[in-house]
Amino acid sequence: MNHVERFKALMAFQPVDRLPMVEWADYWTETLDRWRGEGLPAELEDAFAVRRHFGLDPYRQYWVRPRHWECPSPDHHGAGLIRGEKDYEELSPYLFRKEVFAYDLVQSWKESHDRGELVVWFTIEGFFWFPRTLFGIERHLYAFYDNPGLMHRMNEELTEFHLWFIEELCGILQPEFMTFAEDMSYNHGPMLSEECFEEFMAPYYRRVTKALKERGIVCIVDSDGDVTRAVPWFERVGVDGILPLERQAGVDLRSIRERHPRFCTIGHFDKMVMKHGEEAMRAEFERL
Repeated sequence: MNHVERFKALMAFQPVDRLPMVEWADYWTETLDRWRGEGLPAELEDAFAVRRHFGLDPYRQYWVRPRHWECPSPDHHGAGLIRGEKDYEELSPYLFRKEVFAYDLVQSWKESHDRGELVVWFTIEGFFWFPRTLFGIERHLYAFYDNPGLMHRMNEELTEFHLWFIEELCGILQPEFMTFAEDMSYNHGPMLSEECFEEFMAPYYRRVTKALKERGIVCIVDSDGDVTRAVPWFERVGVDGILPLERQAGVDLRSIRERHPRFCTIGHFDKMVMKHGEEAMRAEFERL
């Protein structure tokens, strides 16, 4: 099987010749700095080149961001850019600009992808994540109650941007899967209620997952923390799976699989064992 065939079969619960060997996320700068001190060639600058050096399967991610590169940045992580409708209007010239799509980059992957030598996936920002990047963490949680109209406007405009992007991307190549950047859980579960999810997020998810399913793209939510309670919420709106299934947050894949037998999953390796050496890491793979 080639890489594309293998991934498609696995996500469809069909037999495969082997499991994919994937580290789907990029590496922290500090990680790469340490590895270079341990002998990683200095010229390997991007995550794809590093993964190829380590013999992992070729997977390329394209993350399209709804904020233009000239958009102002918050003062620090978790800080916001807006307080309400007026600020959003002032920021709107930096949002949903079509020149953020790097056509040439995606085009350069097409030949390898179409031969089955490269798995391509993309990331778009979810309907919890995107408003948070504008409001900031604290104001975002209040906004479900203080600015409901603006929350809906944000996610409506984000939905239109996503649908445009999917159409443009699929005009070049057909990705195997995608992720919604969401991160809406912590180690005790979701950061919002099911009622808020249904009102402010579900309608927009359904529109986007419909477009993805029409194109045969596996739809996965990327959320850290304990996602167990949120899995049925996402399943109802057309999401196919979830990652990274953080063991240290209390996620138990066995119980998720029992309740949701056709839900796709990527990850669940307990990274906390890595500091204990090879024997512990091998034991974790055996557990999985």
